[in-house]
Amino acid sequence: MTRTSSAPAVTRISSAPLRAPVVALLAILLAASGVLLGAGGAQAAGYRYWSFWEGDGKSWAYATQGPSLVRPDDGTVQGFRFAVSEDSADADRPRHAPDFGAICADTPAKGGAKRVALVIDPGTAEDAPAGEKPPALRTACAQVAPDASSAEALASVAKPLRYDSSAMICAISGYPKSGCGEQVSGDGSKKDGSGKDGSGKPSAPEASSAPAADDGGSGGGPSAGLLLGIGAVLLLGVAAVFQARRRR
Repeated sequence: MTRTSSAPAVTRISSAPLRAPVVALLAILLAASGVLLGAGGAQAAGYRYWSFWEGDGKSWAYATQGPSLVRPDDGTVQGFRFAVSEDSADADRPRHAPDFGAICADTPAKGGAKRVALVIDPGTAEDAPAGEKPPALRTACAQVAPDASSAEALASVAKPLRYDSSAMICAISGYPKSGCGEQVSGDGSKKDGSGKDGSGKPSAPEASSAPAADDGGSGGGPSAGLLLGIGAVLLLGVAAVFQARRRR
């Protein structure tokens, strides 16, 4: 007697029909991720404020303390620049060389006083608040008491000054008329910064003259919530692929 095997036949399912939908799904997920990431970058924002700088004779460095705290020595060069920037690494430098000899050439030394060269750069029309026009860049040689702060040196040549409750400079010589470190929407792109002195970007993280970063993730990159959302979409897509394989 011949025995006939009762074992069920094994049906082999080709993976070819499944491959095309999987590839298409992954392409859609990657495209969606790119759109979301692009949207996160487009929400970048900056702040409109007066930044404070210290010169070494050749280039500018972002100050690590506010002007009310710094007590400059005789022969120091300091700068103030009004512009829109995201943080200290993105800030525009004063558009004039920090040359003490040239700025204070007509101010002779005097006993019981020190000289501080100042560059006051109100920035460009692009950075000006709506309805205002920035005054011309100017330099001044402040001759003040030996223990005077940078803020006092500035006040001696550029009144009126306006401050906020945290001692951040809001206006120099009355510019701008209103506002103080307000957040400004932008596309995250950096302005050309023509006329900058020195090379490289300032290394100081945050000076007291600059507004603090917004905790809500308003910087140039995507927020944590956006990244989590992208991750969830990708995981759902992968799960759908494996579920489809199991059903086959």
